[in-house]
Amino acid sequence: MLKIYGTKLSSNVQKVLWCCSEIGLAFERDENTGGPSRKDRTPAYLKLNPNGLIPTVDEDGFILWESNAIVRYLSAKHSLGNLCPADLRQRADVERWMDWQQTVITGPMGVLFRALLRKPAESTPEDQIKAGLQRAADGWGILEARLEDRPYVGGTALTMGDIAFGNAVHRWFKLPLERPELPNIRRWYDLLCERPGYREHISSI
Repeated sequence: MLKIYGTKLSSNVQKVLWCCSEIGLAFERDENTGGPSRKDRTPAYLKLNPNGLIPTVDEDGFILWESNAIVRYLSAKHSLGNLCPADLRQRADVERWMDWQQTVITGPMGVLFRALLRKPAESTPEDQIKAGLQRAADGWGILEARLEDRPYVGGTALTMGDIAFGNAVHRWFKLPLERPELPNIRRWYDLLCERPGYREHISSI
């Protein structure tokens, strides 16, 4: 059985949990890895993941870390033709957006989360918060245009591309700041919130 290391409060762990829910994949989880426990810094855990980060999964001895890589693997193995597009060009398109999430959205959203949503919040200069908001808004604006003619990142159905963004877009709408109007992002987020797995592992936390 798949074992997932990582607290459910982690945005990257939440991706994997939501993915498993969409697939209907059973798993066990070490909830105490990460967060205040610091079990992600123990020698035993660092043998699994030398970065000391979460999540890490263990599938009968196959160890994998990096949340988007895990989502790709599980989707390809258990949901080929659904979460993972079978057509190679469609799959590459979805994977492009997964990589873009990591390189464009993660940084500024991390600044905003740590300053405004984490308890206790980190002390962050106001100019850094404003710059983070502008960078995040610029990034979400690109995805806003992508969603102009499609309900989901990959087209007409949910894919692993949407799963990569799940926690970030939830945090975007939780920010206690005035945000630009992004109606396509809002419509997409509302669609995600209709999914039981998304509600359980992301929007209710």
